[in-house]
Amino acid sequence: MEAVILKDGLTLIHERKSVRSYTGEPVDKEEIDKILRAAMAAPAAIHMMPWKFIIVTDKIKLKALADGLPFAKMLTKAGTGIVVCAVPGEAAMSSEEFAILDCTCASENILLATEALGLGAVWTAVYPNKELMDFVRKELNIPQHVIPLNVIPVGHPTGEDRAQDKYDVKNIHWGEW
Repeated sequence: MEAVILKDGLTLIHERKSVRSYTGEPVDKEEIDKILRAAMAAPAAIHMMPWKFIIVTDKIKLKALADGLPFAKMLTKAGTGIVVCAVPGEAAMSSEEFAILDCTCASENILLATEALGLGAVWTAVYPNKELMDFVRKELNIPQHVIPLNVIPVGHPTGEDRAQDKYDVKNIHWGEW
């Protein structure tokens, strides 16, 4: 395994990219564990941590997910999918909104951790599309009270995908709108 070059936080954030092209090389369980530790380091309302993660590595299951999710076709080449699920009953005030917000923070940490490890990932939304959520629930036997938020393909990038500069001064308001 080659040495990972550590980047400062801002460089890591700016170099994060949506990776859709993968080599097909498997991701080590140790790397997945590091990614999940980063996910669970995310902020959560009153520290309730309403997240669950389903790690999918089975090729048949990855193909089934790729076939049923229009924006996750790359799952078969990535070799690993992390399904981020929100459990409203475990969130602050048993709130669906807090559960979704907290799990969104965890999802971003997954994306940053993969970049830090030299891997690639891309957020593919399932929530709020009822059909997609029902499909993922059925494929992975997810209980009805649990919200599948997204499916994140994780793998070794081919190097084709590039970070984008999304900074736009028109989106900044100082003091008031």
